[in-house]
Amino acid sequence: SPQRCSGCLSCYWACPYEARIIVEDFSERKNVRITVNGVEHEVPEYVTVKQALKLVGYSFPKEVGDFCETGGCWSCAVIINGNLERSCITPIANGMTIETDVENVEPLRIIHGPQPHTVGGKATPWSEKKKGRYVEVAIWTAGCNLRCPQCQNYYITYDNVSSPLTPREAAKIMTYYRRIYRVNGLAVSGGEPTLNRRWLIQYFKELNKLNPDPEARLHLDSNGTVLTPDYIDYLVEVGCNNIGVEPKGARIETFMKITGIRDKELAERYLQTSWNAVKYIADNYAGRVYLGIGIPYNPALISLEEVCEIGYRIASIDPEIQVCVLDYFPTFRRRDIKRPPATHMVKIKKILNEIGLKYVIVQTSMGHIGP
Repeated sequence: SPQRCSGCLSCYWACPYEARIIVEDFSERKNVRITVNGVEHEVPEYVTVKQALKLVGYSFPKEVGDFCETGGCWSCAVIINGNLERSCITPIANGMTIETDVENVEPLRIIHGPQPHTVGGKATPWSEKKKGRYVEVAIWTAGCNLRCPQCQNYYITYDNVSSPLTPREAAKIMTYYRRIYRVNGLAVSGGEPTLNRRWLIQYFKELNKLNPDPEARLHLDSNGTVLTPDYIDYLVEVGCNNIGVEPKGARIETFMKITGIRDKELAERYLQTSWNAVKYIADNYAGRVYLGIGIPYNPALISLEEVCEIGYRIASIDPEIQVCVLDYFPTFRRRDIKRPPATHMVKIKKILNEIGLKYVIVQTSMGHIGP
């Protein structure tokens, strides 16, 4: 309620109608006593655990893992009164005991699914797609570090109430459904799955143990914004052999419009990291990791000219990388935009082919059109 709001902003970011507004409260608050790693502190009431930890000197640097800030990814989890809890949305309480070392506690994450797919994601090899047959099963992780106003999966992205799973629990469920649907592809998308690095690394490690056969395709679908070279190396080491990256634009202004990121410095880092991830995978894991690239498209968000820029950039890295152009449809906070017609998407495919890209797929209202 407004009277007991802790200012976590999860409802503000999640509301598709932007019905929530931020009102600063300058009224005096009582202090409550908490214990952090054995040391007692006093902090104001009606703040989150994360805010309280910052007030007593703990930091959550953006460079380490990144966070969704809405309760879905569990990256900020700490031990509260003996249980693993999310610091970003948990209100502080008098007498609370907090421990920040969670290395020996199994990580948790909210997921949706699994569901079978006949098409898959941007990095699902087109050669595996057969009409009327499933090619992979997928889960979607809650939580994202972007704030896309046209978020295509917002009901998953902003879910912070579903019960979380451990990496092993998620891997066992995926393996079970792989056998049910007789597929080789095991995909994780989101939201943004690369948040909560410890969970994702352990998930792929468990998935690889349960699916050691060479036909198993362990597929990560990511926006690429935190996919640094060391992170990619870890993922490949534990069995991830199929990665899809979606750099949301070639220009920083477009990236900020599509993602809703208002901090230009952060936006520049995210965009550069996603493009660096594409090149790093192509240069270092060709033949070992199947790479696919997604290009977001809607004329209200990105120009055809910039799509061509993206095409030339991909072609300069490797013209044989699979590319999937995604027709962004109206949803979440951008219900005003119109889904591009199929004829328009076919035109984009032709242009990208003429640029030199050999394997271009376009997502349309009439289905996917392949190379």
